[in-house]
This record gives sequence, C-alpha cells and structure tokens, in this order.
Amino acid sequence: MSIRRSALAVGLTVSLGAVACGAETNTGAVSSAPIVTTSATSVASPTASASPTPTAPPEFTYKISKVTRDQVKYSWRPGCPVSYEDLRMITMTYWGFDDRPHTGELVVNASVAEPVASVFKKLYDFRYPIKRMEPVDKYKADDYASIDADNTSAFNCRAATGSTNWSQHAYGFAVDLNPLENPYVEADGAHAHSNADNYVERPLKKPGVINAGDRVVKAFASIGWGWGGNWTGTKDYQHFSKSGR
Repeated sequence: MSIRRSALAVGLTVSLGAVACGAETNTGAVSSAPIVTTSATSVASPTASASPTPTAPPEFTYKISKVTRDQVKYSWRPGCPVSYEDLRMITMTYWGFDDRPHTGELVVNASVAEPVASVFKKLYDFRYPIKRMEPVDKYKADDYASIDADNTSAFNCRAATGSTNWSQHAYGFAVDLNPLENPYVEADGAHAHSNADNYVERPLKKPGVINAGDRVVKAFASIGWGWGGNWTGTKDYQHFSKSGR
C-alpha cells in the first residue's frame, strides 16, 4: 500500500469512529437500549427493589375545651356538686384494640384536665388498648349501658355504687377505664355484667386488663390518683380517682 492510500484509509477510519461515538451526543437521540450500570452490591441487596416506607403512627395529641350545657344534657343537672362550667372536654388520641389510633372524648373537672391528659399520653405511648372513649351522655348518662358497651368515661353526676353519697364521677374526679376488661366485682365475686365473666380474676394477662402494680396503675399514681383494684373487699378494677375512692 502506498503512503497516500495508507493515509486515506487511516483518515476514513478516524472519521467513521468520530461519527459513531458522537452520534447520541450530537443529535440528542435516545438509545433504544440504554446501558444500565449496576454493581454487585446493588444486585445482591434486597433494598434494590422499590418498597413502601412504613408510616409511623401519629403522635398523641389532645385539646382541652369548655363544656357546653348541651354536651352534658343528661349527665349534669342542677344540684350536682360541680357546675358544668367547671368541667372540661378532653379530645385526645387513644390506641385501639385494632392496633390503630383513634380520637376520643373524656369529660373531667377543669382542675384535673391537664394531669389526666398526661396519663392518657403515657397509655398511648404504652400502646395500651382502649375499646372506646365517649362522654356518658352518648348513653343518656346510663352508667350500666356505658359499661356494657366497654366505654371509657369520666364525669357523670350520680351517686356512688351502692351508696347515696356522690360518686367521685359526679365531681369529674374519676375515670372508668375499659370496664368490660376491668369489672366492678363484689367481695363474694358477683358482678353485674355477664360480658365480663372472663375478666373477674386477677392477675390476668389479656389486652386492656389492669393488674396490681402494672404501668397503667403507676401512670395514674404519677398524678396522685388511686385504683379501685386496691380496695379491700369489693374491687373496682376499672376505676381511678383523685381521692382513691
């Protein structure tokens, strides 16, 4: 091959190479088979495939508001030991038996609203399950119906069970928590609600049950409240109050 022909061949080769290598960049064309670069790590890692990120449950929230007369239409009446104007509605988050957060309402005395809310924050953080949380007015202030529905409640202007004296509930100074799982039990073992038959004995390891010295009892004790499960004779396992009675 002559020097002239050799130079021509080399020049042609370089020119074709330049066109081939620069075709995508110069024209903006998209390759029909793009090159994907992977590494051994990305191929082997189980996180290489897209997967949804679990959503954490929302944090506990609460709001304390004044109570209107209509909100305690059945549970308050003239002659009660506390004015309805001295009551407060706590609207707050609670953890359900379905392992999901819910919003409930609890009516208490204004003087204990903040401390009670702080206890329920602890219960939420514990993931202690609560069946439902509605003012007893949802049941027309019928304590039996509220308990039978396993409703956690507080204020109700009524006498103490088996007494003519005002209950601590009549002052807004008591909370009944999961009354089905934590029944009121007479000294002889009798109790009023048949749906609570499997929850009479203590200690008992079941969801929503309260046992002596557990973290639910300690949470209420942290604000100075006593537990009805510590009473002598009759046991009111659902009951927490400012006075301990």
